[in-house]
Amino acid sequence: MGGQPATRPKAAFCTGSIVRHVVVMAGTGAIGLMAVFIVDLLNLFYISWLGNPALTAAIGFSGVISFVQIAVSIGLSIGIGAITGRLIGAGRMEQAQRVASSFGVVMLGFCLLIGVFTAWLAPLLLALLGAQGEAARQAATFLRIVSPGLPLIAAGMGCSGLLRAIGAARISMNVTLIGAMISAVADPLLILGLGLGLKGAAISTIFSRGIVALMGFRCARRHGLLAWPVRTHVVADTRLVGQVAMPAILTNLATPVGSVFVTHAMAGFGLAAVAGQATIERIVPVAFAFVFALTGSVGPIMSQNLGAGKLERVRATLVASLWLVAGCVALTWAILFLTQDLVVRVFSAQGTAAMLIHLFCNWTIAGYVFIGMLFVANSAFNNLGHPLYSTLFNWGRATLGTIPFVWMGMRYGPGGVQVGQVLGSVLFGSCAVLTAFSVVRRLHPGDRATQQAMPVIPPPQTGEAGLIELDELDHSA
Repeated sequence: MGGQPATRPKAAFCTGSIVRHVVVMAGTGAIGLMAVFIVDLLNLFYISWLGNPALTAAIGFSGVISFVQIAVSIGLSIGIGAITGRLIGAGRMEQAQRVASSFGVVMLGFCLLIGVFTAWLAPLLLALLGAQGEAARQAATFLRIVSPGLPLIAAGMGCSGLLRAIGAARISMNVTLIGAMISAVADPLLILGLGLGLKGAAISTIFSRGIVALMGFRCARRHGLLAWPVRTHVVADTRLVGQVAMPAILTNLATPVGSVFVTHAMAGFGLAAVAGQATIERIVPVAFAFVFALTGSVGPIMSQNLGAGKLERVRATLVASLWLVAGCVALTWAILFLTQDLVVRVFSAQGTAAMLIHLFCNWTIAGYVFIGMLFVANSAFNNLGHPLYSTLFNWGRATLGTIPFVWMGMRYGPGGVQVGQVLGSVLFGSCAVLTAFSVVRRLHPGDRATQQAMPVIPPPQTGEAGLIELDELDHSA
């Protein structure tokens, strides 16, 4: 390759203040996430101006299915970021580049397959959620446009994960911000100016995701994180990343599966209940962007320090993250409590929808302390060699922590559904963070847990040699 030599990645988190690393990584990530989710919130705002409750409900129905797709992309990006971070922390830069490149190709193909099938099955999937009439038709149109472009968001997330693995948080943030700004300009033009409604929102989403994917790829290449994949290593490298990515996918699928049940329950109380739930689901990512950013941002810090054997810094990262979650939730609760009437007016919410928004701003928002605890614990599990723990806790919350509580809450109307959804998070968030501290306490330099957390493929001559090496690691485990 011609041009200037690529910048060599380095382990940026093994020295310096842990609190500063966590704040910078999560803070920059939060800005990027907030920019993206503010655009989604504005989409809902523009759609609400059209005065058609079916369109607002359609956003809620299509959002649940899109949430499933995004959960898969997040799981894949967690895998590629975690493994790359460990290899960089251990000084194996060339192997990190090779693994990232191999798995990147597999990730794109897998997401394309999911997107095409989702577009094809959209009417059936929406019917299972309880969508009917105009709301179902509008949601299906949105999914048929957006779903085939799933590889674009997967590429953007993957490249962002790689950039964060080397501490390039600001670059990752800038890429996301540019995509959000493009969408912010295109949305009102397409939705209101050209009168395309929900179809305009879908077109804008595809365009902005394409820009993010292209810029993320260029930045990752510039930092020496991607190259042409080596065919003989693709299978072995995919299996290596898959040890983290597959449990992470299962873990991340739990939350949208729980949302499917909640949305179906809300649909039984009419379009206004679904519209109110959709509004809250658009507010939450903006209000708690910092909490959501911790999941992806704390991982590289833990990974690098684990790879370098600095286990005391791993525990310090966990503690700092939990304090930041508590502070963020307290501040957000105070702001929404004081501005809840304004929120209701801005989104033209009435009746049941307004009641659900008030209930959230007054009381159920407090449950996000425990949801944040669960997110931080999941990040620890994924990056300390125990990804199955995060799978178990997330699925526990999505099933035992959601279905029985929501089912009982349905007897008290849509408000009972919302309260039931939160109560399960209290139980599973508390148990997850206690387990995370137990995992950290059991880590010691050179012990089996630390070694298992970073399975290594020595440079193999063939893909089969890599598979044999992984089999040996599995047997030794």
